[in-house]
Amino acid sequence: MRIFNLTLLSFVFFLMSSCQKERKDKRVDFSETEYNFLSPYDENGKPSNLQKDVISQELINFRKQSLPEQKDLRNSPLLTNNQTTDIRVTKKSDIFVTYLGSGTSYKNAIAFYTYPTSAPPAKTKDIRAITYIFPNAGYRTTLVSGDKVKIGTFEPGTSIGFVLLQDGWNLTTKKPNNKAAHFCYNDILNPEEDPSLRKHVVLVDYAAEKKVLVGFEDEYRTSSKCDHDFNDVVIYTTINEL
Repeated sequence: MRIFNLTLLSFVFFLMSSCQKERKDKRVDFSETEYNFLSPYDENGKPSNLQKDVISQELINFRKQSLPEQKDLRNSPLLTNNQTTDIRVTKKSDIFVTYLGSGTSYKNAIAFYTYPTSAPPAKTKDIRAITYIFPNAGYRTTLVSGDKVKIGTFEPGTSIGFVLLQDGWNLTTKKPNNKAAHFCYNDILNPEEDPSLRKHVVLVDYAAEKKVLVGFEDEYRTSSKCDHDFNDVVIYTTINEL
């Protein structure tokens, strides 16, 4: 029996070591970042400043075709074309974000940050502030497709990055958790050690309606649970130049 126990312990240790080797992630600390809100929100994390977009059936179909459920995008041009995944303001503009849908078991929060286009962030402390757009945009959200928020009026030379906070909405406190794992537009801010696995956001241009779909992957991409489908939360941006 003693030999069996030692063998079992050795096997458990081997499994733990294997799991640790599988996940090569660095600690990402946003402790120097300030967190803000665009508006108050209710007990379900639904903001009070919602506007409404009419979502066409064509857009719904496009979303399903371009970001289908559980389709691994690792060999897709969306990940391999080195696309720029921030919104660069070239003229003074009002910018809106519209919720399109989600497919996840996480209660994710969606937020944004800004920085000078000429000086993209190299580390987390370069992100001075993160502002919540949708405190709860994941599992059991009360948002519906077409819920829309104006995130602000921005001057030329400003870039806007979005961030998903994994399971960031706390059902007990009815507040977002600022310490949740952050998956950002700017790959360098993400936790994966392997640069080829750092991307958590893809942009999909829907030229027919002049919209840019933003799809998020909400799992650590080094995890065996990750399906790499980048549709865990899908939003789109609308830019109205002034």
